[in-house]
Amino acid sequence: MERRRFTREFKLEAVRLIRDRGVSYAQASADLKVHPTQLRNWVRAFADDPQHAFPGQGQMKPEQLEIARQLASGFYSHSRGYLSFLYARCRASYLPG
Repeated sequence: MERRRFTREFKLEAVRLIRDRGVSYAQASADLKVHPTQLRNWVRAFADDPQHAFPGQGQMKPEQLEIARQLASGFYSHSRGYLSFLYARCRASYLPG
């Protein structure tokens, strides 16, 4: 079975359904066909940082982008081997091209 992907708008609407309209996690889960734990994670992510919640595939939060740039520039050269590995993983996951 292929993993489902949800748009930012879908996640925001799910969060609004729970927070603003008072729908229970169980009811929202049944209505949206999304696991209750996933809904809780979305609500928590939105509560932590509403502006940067759900940045989308290939996008990073500003603090993640800054770390990736510092890794690329060699800012963390004292642990170059391990950090190069982390940067490569980060770049493969988040940065285009």
